[in-house]
Amino acid sequence: MSEPLILLAMVAIFAFLAMALKLPIGVSLVFSALAGAILGGEGLALRHLVEGSFGYFDTILIIVCAMIFMKILQASGLLDTITSLLLKTFYRRKFSLLLSVMVIIMFPGMITGSSTCAVLSTGALVAPVLMKLGLPKAKTAAFIAMGGILGMLAPPVNILVMIMGGGVDMPYVGLTIPLLIIVVPLAIIISLWLGYKDIQILDQKHMQTILPLSYAKDYGFRHFLPLIVVFVLMAIQSLPFNIIPDIGIPAIFLLGSLVGLFCGRSFNFFKVTQAAIQEAMPILCILAGVGMFIQIMTLTGGRGWTIVSFLSLPPVFLYLGIAVSMPLFGAVSAYGSASILGVPFILALISKNAIFTSAALSAIAGLGDLMPPTALAGIFAAQVVEENNYFKVLRFCIVPALFLLAMGLGVLLLTPLLDKIL
Repeated sequence: MSEPLILLAMVAIFAFLAMALKLPIGVSLVFSALAGAILGGEGLALRHLVEGSFGYFDTILIIVCAMIFMKILQASGLLDTITSLLLKTFYRRKFSLLLSVMVIIMFPGMITGSSTCAVLSTGALVAPVLMKLGLPKAKTAAFIAMGGILGMLAPPVNILVMIMGGGVDMPYVGLTIPLLIIVVPLAIIISLWLGYKDIQILDQKHMQTILPLSYAKDYGFRHFLPLIVVFVLMAIQSLPFNIIPDIGIPAIFLLGSLVGLFCGRSFNFFKVTQAAIQEAMPILCILAGVGMFIQIMTLTGGRGWTIVSFLSLPPVFLYLGIAVSMPLFGAVSAYGSASILGVPFILALISKNAIFTSAALSAIAGLGDLMPPTALAGIFAAQVVEENNYFKVLRFCIVPALFLLAMGLGVLLLTPLLDKIL
C-alpha cells in the first residue's frame, strides 16, 4: 500500500476504535499503530512499538511527578488555603475576583499540563463559590472548562509544546514569554466575558460562609514552602548562569512533594501517590500510544508524506488547515493533535521562529478539549457542577473558544514581528 493509504487506514481504524467502539484513546492508538505496521509490510514491528512508547518518556515523568505534587498540595490543605486567601482579598471587586478565580482554576493545569486535572481539582473547589456568587450552573462549568484549558497552555509546563518540540528536536526553553502573551490576555477577556454580567458582590459575613477552610493560621509560613521550593528551583534553572546543576522538572516536583509532607494537614503519602498515578494514567497511556503511532507513521512513510503535503500548500490553505484540522483532531486527543499534526505544521512553517510557532499551535490544539464527542474539559466541568447535558456548557464556550483560536492564529501570523521585538 502507498504511504497516504496506510496513514488513512491508521486514522480510520483509530477513529473507529475510539468513537464507535469507545475504547480508551491510548489503546486505540496502539491498535491503529499495529495495524499500520502490518499494512506497511513490517509485520508486528515490536521493536518500533516499544521504541515509540518511550518517545515521550520525559513528558510522562513530568506528568507523573507534577500530578503527585498537585495531590499533595490538595491533601495538605494548601489549595484550600490559597483559594480562601485570594477570595477574601479580592471579593469586593468583580474584576479582581473573577481574575483570581481564573488563576486558581488554571494553577493545576500550569503545573501538570492537563486541563482535566485543573477541572477536577481547583475547578471542583471553586464551583460552589461561583454558583453562590450568582453565576449560572452552565456558565460556571464553561468558566471552569476554559480555565482548565488556559492552565494547560500556560507556563511552566505545556505538554503540547513538549510533544511538538520532541518531534522537531526543539528543547523546551524560552517558552514562558510567548505562552504568557497568549494566555494572560485570554484569561482576562474570558473571565470578564463569562462572569462579569452575572457575578454578584457579597458582604464579608456572607462571603465567609462559602469559602473553603484556610489553614494559614495553623501552619503559618511553612504551609507555603512546597510552592516556594518549586518556584525558586524553576526560577534558578531559567537563569542565564548556573547556580546549581539542572536537576530537571520531575526532580523539582518530587522535592516539592517531599517538603509538602511536613507543611500542612497530615495524610497518607502512599494513598495520595496512588491516587495521583491513577488520575494520570489515562494521559500517560495516550502519550505512549501517540509515540507508537508517530513511530509507525515514520516507519511506513506517512509522516514524511504528511510533511511534504503541508509544505506544498499555499499559505492561505495552510493556515486554514491549521485552524480546522487541529481542533477537530483534538476531539480525540489534544496530545495526539499536537504530535500528529503539530509537528508537520511546525516543519511547514520552518521559516518562522519555532518557539512562537509551537506556542501558537498549542493554543489551537488545546481547543480539542472542547470538541465533541470527547470534549474532556467540557464533560468534566459539567460533572463538577452536576449539569447532565454538557452541550449546555459547550454553548457558553463557543465565543471563548473563538477568542482562543483568533489569538493562536494571530500569534502565528505575527511571529516575525514578535520575534524581532522579543
